[in-house]
Amino acid sequence: MTGTTRSSEGLDTRRRKLLFRSWHRGMREMDLILGSFADAHIDRLSDEQLDLYEALLDITDRDLLSWIVGEAQVPEAVDHDVYRQIVASRSAFTI
Repeated sequence: MTGTTRSSEGLDTRRRKLLFRSWHRGMREMDLILGSFADAHIDRLSDEQLDLYEALLDITDRDLLSWIVGEAQVPEAVDHDVYRQIVASRSAFTI
């Protein structure tokens, strides 16, 4: 069961896959953070932003979560606009 609030209807194949991957991470906290972000933003990300988001999805949950919650320093290569949007969007809900 996912927590998604949106349908993938109307999304292109790449965005559908990224939406699915966002809600099926393995760590529930990351499902909530990335899934909620994808629900709200996946249809508005540019191709370049989708590339950045897809690269974030390839990072392990443990590393990504530690950066997002501020337990570890974010690597410079990851500290880009999409990452900052994810961090900003997590304030909209509580884990």
